[in-house]
Amino acid sequence: MSSPIPPPSGMVRAGRPSEQIRREVLGWPGVEEAPHRFGGVEFRLGKRELGHLHGDHLADLPFPVRVREELVREGRASRHHVLPDSGWVSYPIRSEADVPGAIALFRLAYERATAAAASHAHATK
Repeated sequence: MSSPIPPPSGMVRAGRPSEQIRREVLGWPGVEEAPHRFGGVEFRLGKRELGHLHGDHLADLPFPVRVREELVREGRASRHHVLPDSGWVSYPIRSEADVPGAIALFRLAYERATAAAASHAHATK
């Protein structure tokens, strides 16, 4: 993984943290939302879950274990609050100041998903 991906400039707007995150993530091509099976809302690109929000206080996102290790080492996320040995990470949202970090993690998940989809499409030609 290369350097951290900064969130787009100017994207933080007034409103609850979850609403700010939703507005940004749902603006990316192909992203849809659905109720998450353990509560909250999840964001999907096709069949792939990019991550989900538990209200205004927590984001959970799936990554390969090696990416999770790097995110935790860099202090950008924590091990998942329920599945600490998986690739999932948790990102606490304590205030509006945490919104850009959450969006940056969703953006990383989105870019990994779009790259994987493009690679799969190229391989099946």
